[in-house]
Amino acid sequence: MLGVTLLFWVGGLTLPCTGVLTGHSRPPGPSLYFQYHHYEDMTGYLHAVNRAYPDLTRLYSLGKTVKERDLWVMQVTSVPEVQLGVPHVKIVGNIHGNEAVGRELVLHMIQFLVTSYNRNQTVRWLLDNTRIHLMPSLNPDGFEISKVGRCTAIEGRKNLHGLDLNRNFPDYFRQNTLPSQPEKDAVIRWLEMYPFVLSAGLHGGAVVANYPFDNTLEDVTGRLREPSLTPDNDVFVHLATVYSETHPTMHQGIQCQAGMPLFENGITNGAAWYPMTGGMQDYNYVWHGCMELTLELSCCKYPPPEELPDFWEENRNAMLVFMSQAQRGVRGLVMDSLTREAIPGAQFRIDNRAIGFNTSKRGEFWRILLPGNYTLQVFKEGYENQSLSFVVYTPMSNFQLSATWLTINMTPIFSGVSEPSVSAHLLAKDAPVTPTCFEVFPQENPVTLVAIPPAPPHPMPDPLVGVDFISPQIVLNEVWIGRQLAATGATGKIATDEADAVSLYNNNGGTGAARICL
Repeated sequence: MLGVTLLFWVGGLTLPCTGVLTGHSRPPGPSLYFQYHHYEDMTGYLHAVNRAYPDLTRLYSLGKTVKERDLWVMQVTSVPEVQLGVPHVKIVGNIHGNEAVGRELVLHMIQFLVTSYNRNQTVRWLLDNTRIHLMPSLNPDGFEISKVGRCTAIEGRKNLHGLDLNRNFPDYFRQNTLPSQPEKDAVIRWLEMYPFVLSAGLHGGAVVANYPFDNTLEDVTGRLREPSLTPDNDVFVHLATVYSETHPTMHQGIQCQAGMPLFENGITNGAAWYPMTGGMQDYNYVWHGCMELTLELSCCKYPPPEELPDFWEENRNAMLVFMSQAQRGVRGLVMDSLTREAIPGAQFRIDNRAIGFNTSKRGEFWRILLPGNYTLQVFKEGYENQSLSFVVYTPMSNFQLSATWLTINMTPIFSGVSEPSVSAHLLAKDAPVTPTCFEVFPQENPVTLVAIPPAPPHPMPDPLVGVDFISPQIVLNEVWIGRQLAATGATGKIATDEADAVSLYNNNGGTGAARICL
């Protein structure tokens, strides 16, 4: 058989994509064809991929279903576990057992990522900067009793206890009194294990990107159709729009059947479509700060397998661009200014957004934000409160995203030490991409926010073609000055104030615009 090289569009660029699968292509590693994979076949395939790509994959089970089937998850990343600050992203398929397209899309995304890592620079960039967790099926029991070709039937939708898993989670708006299910409990444990930043649940029966809230305090009848918006509504609308606009038809507002709404731009607020209690996406956001969408990907819930190649072509790029959004916004590390140890469980929130979250067990934090000026507030019992202004810059494309990095040093109240400070430094392009590289200066000499705008900034390198691409973990403006000073003696030196920073920059060969920022 002849191999086929296809081209696909991502982020405004057309790239070779030799990892795309068709029913006749056989990329390196285990074969995967466009057909539905029942539990035993799916399990065998996942183990085979893990054996073939041990450096990129880790296969683990979240627990067991009612029928004692494993809830498999494949983590795909090239990032070592010890590296801090790397966002975790998850995609969950087959929440409703009879909605089968998402199950196969997740399997094909696993295949695509592992077979394309050494051949596609978009995939390499994504796996070098993201920890991606892919769960093909949250409801394998329901899938096994579902029937192919049944577009609207409900057989297999629920788990084997007869409960809808997407109505089983704790709810922010009203008490959920349904008996807790093992599959739902596994997801809750999952969210406690990993500090997920971004997530998608894959469904069928419509074609739309649905964002929180799914429930509302105002709805007492279950029939209200008004939006229920989160404090991060701008970000959720952006995430939904990114998926919808990248998908070739979703943004057209497809009406799958009579009586279904015409979704403007292919997106909808959950409660505005139909309110519900116990949804997974609201739980992700309120309890864990993970921004999850519910993606409805097919009018027919269990279409014939001959249609699977089309669904893959429609959703592949949209899934890639969606996962890349974890790289935008702000991230960082909260540390004790005296011991230099990370502070887990510190509370933080973005000013004017009435919701707060906690740092990870390793003191990390992430928030997906759109370009703009923000203030971060951090609180921890026994420490002085911290408030810090920062800027999120406009990226040049979805695959040139660059989160602003903040290292926040909190002072214990009992220490008598002066106000906490935040450090930054001039970063060489070949510096190790770990948060420790932001901790090279004594905290008594913090860098002052400085702007040096004598000329327009030198363009960032294209991350998809340049071998010297710098990870989005590094703040965009630090990347600029790091590149410009990489060959000078200034890299790694500290500026104690604005004048010192300007002098350091000018005396060491700096040219063009650059910034040093917190």
